[in-house]
Amino acid sequence: MDTALLVIDMQNGFCHPDGSLPRAGTVLPGVAEAVRESAGLIQECRRERIPVIYTRHVWRADFIDAPPKAVAMLNLADRPLVRGTWDADVVDELRPQDDEIVLDKNRFDAFLYTDLEVVLRALGVRRLLVCGVVTSICVESTVRSAQQRDFEVIVASDCTAAPAGQHEPSLAVMAYLFATVAPWRQVMSELRGAASVDWKELGTALAETPPATAFNARWE
Repeated sequence: MDTALLVIDMQNGFCHPDGSLPRAGTVLPGVAEAVRESAGLIQECRRERIPVIYTRHVWRADFIDAPPKAVAMLNLADRPLVRGTWDADVVDELRPQDDEIVLDKNRFDAFLYTDLEVVLRALGVRRLLVCGVVTSICVESTVRSAQQRDFEVIVASDCTAAPAGQHEPSLAVMAYLFATVAPWRQVMSELRGAASVDWKELGTALAETPPATAFNARWE
């Protein structure tokens, strides 16, 4: 199968109640559910022999590689997302297996300054299934970048989370032009049951749906 799952930034710093972002006031409503659903998706992909690739958003201890606006939002005393810390680790529920690829990044777009594209091309991937956080930031940035690199992109809508007011608009934008957006069980059913699914055609159908509901219209 020419598909890979990309698990974006499901780290303690974002997803755990004691992580640096929740402690700084950046709470992701529904993130616990997104973690649970992602666990199911990851397990299913492993069963189907779909490669699972993880990203971690990490910074140096001196934060020289962190965007100034991001630094201003965080309590640096908590050492947010510093490489090698508990905060930067993937949450225990989604821990990568020893043979799975983990890519570190310091920008929202997981393709920028990493070898993600090299890895995907080497694996023969042309379709990218995406889950993770934050929907409106690293997920959307990476989805847009993948689409511009001619990957077919599918976003597992129930495996993502973002601050209030950002999650659903971001899903709608991605569904409008950049990706097929749907709950993971329906996506996996399509992948298993119809190898000839025209994902571009499906994305076009979603794009013709009013943006506010585009991300779930296919599955109602």
